[in-house]
Amino acid sequence: MSYNILAQDLLDLHPYLYTYCPLELRDWGYRCSLLLQEIQKCQPDILCLQEVQENHYEQQLQPALSLMGYTCVFKRRTGPKPDGCATCYRGSRFVCAATTQLEYFRPETGLLDRHNVGVVLLLRPLVDQGARLTERGPPLCVANTHLLFSPRRGDVKLAQLAILLAEIDRVVKSCRSSGEHCNVVLCGDLNAVPDTPLCRLITAGSLFYRGLSRRLRPQRPEAHRVPPPAV
Repeated sequence: MSYNILAQDLLDLHPYLYTYCPLELRDWGYRCSLLLQEIQKCQPDILCLQEVQENHYEQQLQPALSLMGYTCVFKRRTGPKPDGCATCYRGSRFVCAATTQLEYFRPETGLLDRHNVGVVLLLRPLVDQGARLTERGPPLCVANTHLLFSPRRGDVKLAQLAILLAEIDRVVKSCRSSGEHCNVVLCGDLNAVPDTPLCRLITAGSLFYRGLSRRLRPQRPEAHRVPPPAV
């Protein structure tokens, strides 16, 4: 399961983007309750969240998810904004062999001047063998990220994605060097629709970018987010 859960601080900073949504439905307490109900109902083995506000993660989400049996890794964005990405997995299904917390802000590189982040985990599947859990099956690389929103800076998004893909490639090759096949799951809010060059790079494995506009074609407008259903 993967959700951008919309950090409350960002919602409050840009309320004009959510005027279609009744005020009471924008309240974090209301939204958090629905989100946790949805997770409890679906019981995903792996959960990737974006726009996770740090204090909400520490005070509400992580304690509740821990009670559900999840182990979580949180990476806050660099810079002043208090949200980030959280990747959670069921401790009864996986053990974490390696964790990488990626920062895309590289002050020495003019293009990488934004504070987005990513989380890459190498998980090993577990099976219940009576009184104990045993590792079995190929490892799984789980990558979670939230790329830059701006529709005018597709070049930045491509550079951020390249950093993430390079780390995934490193993890896969480290497994291959040990004679193991490694499956990959990539989750996140890429701020791009499926037919954009950004997504083509992921699906095709290559991209000829010479002559492309920085805009990399339209993305889904932020104002079109659909709130979770009332229950």
